[in-house]
Amino acid sequence: MPIQLPYQRARWTTPDQDFIDVDWLVAAPTLAAARAALPPEGACLAWGGPAQRPAPTLMVMFHGLEGSSHSHYARAFASHAGQQGMDFAVAHFRGCSGEINLAPRAYHSGDHAEVDWILQRFRSEHAGPIIAVGVSLGGNALLRWAEEAGHSATNVVSAVAAICAPLDLAAGGWSLGRGFNRWTYTPMFLQTMKSKAMRKLQQHPGLFDRHALQGAHTLYDFDNVFTAPLHGFRNTEDYWARASAKPHLHAVRIPSLLVHARNDPFVPAWSLPVQRDVSSHVTLWQHAEGGHVGFAQGKPPGQLHYLPQAVGGWLQQHAA
Repeated sequence: MPIQLPYQRARWTTPDQDFIDVDWLVAAPTLAAARAALPPEGACLAWGGPAQRPAPTLMVMFHGLEGSSHSHYARAFASHAGQQGMDFAVAHFRGCSGEINLAPRAYHSGDHAEVDWILQRFRSEHAGPIIAVGVSLGGNALLRWAEEAGHSATNVVSAVAAICAPLDLAAGGWSLGRGFNRWTYTPMFLQTMKSKAMRKLQQHPGLFDRHALQGAHTLYDFDNVFTAPLHGFRNTEDYWARASAKPHLHAVRIPSLLVHARNDPFVPAWSLPVQRDVSSHVTLWQHAEGGHVGFAQGKPPGQLHYLPQAVGGWLQQHAA
């Protein structure tokens, strides 16, 4: 059984009167942080009482497809954030917190408007620096936000990182729709996604074609029946083309780290960006090994060690 972290849950009402759930971990002040908050020796304190500890850095995570605050990577990053004296929060995409959302929509890989609203809300509630990390689907959505925000992104967060993000959604869909992936991983995703979709149909009768959804055997099929039409796209091709972050990486104007493994079963190596595809603000880390959000470096499978340290350290270096 995974260790249950002491998250504190907050429910935020969205602009369209739906909701998302945010799970927080508030870091206890470390000795190093407490010392850093003290004034220099001999300095005079301003009238009104002792010096206050500066607000810690907040790390915000956007999870992957059907993920949550209890996904293995979220727990690993939460542990790292706590060790570093950072606050940590997972913003659940709609319907991913354990309770189905209310609106006639769910979430998708290119939902930069939703990411913008979420990050703006964090910015309004947190006084210290904010850094953001997106995993898989969440990484692509986070980068789409950075691309759309341009220079204004730095008014909200200091830096972002995307881990194993399917930046070319058509390439990722192709990979998941063939061979071992089609018979192993795709049914695993579709089982929960179809179940949620059917619950959504109970909320909103006539929202989509029930029989077409039941006959969906690939993510392409599912997106054609559910994801694309519910979120303003014509079809799967239109969704995958407009939601993919890769074509717009030259527009990024905030420090951004893109981490991939060249043996990722979901993200083909041939689809990964190269330096000419990205702006000067983007750093590419492309490792030979690591799978999809692995990078265990000798640890047992699923026990992340290297990834939170490396990515968290890079982000902290860029925190204001």
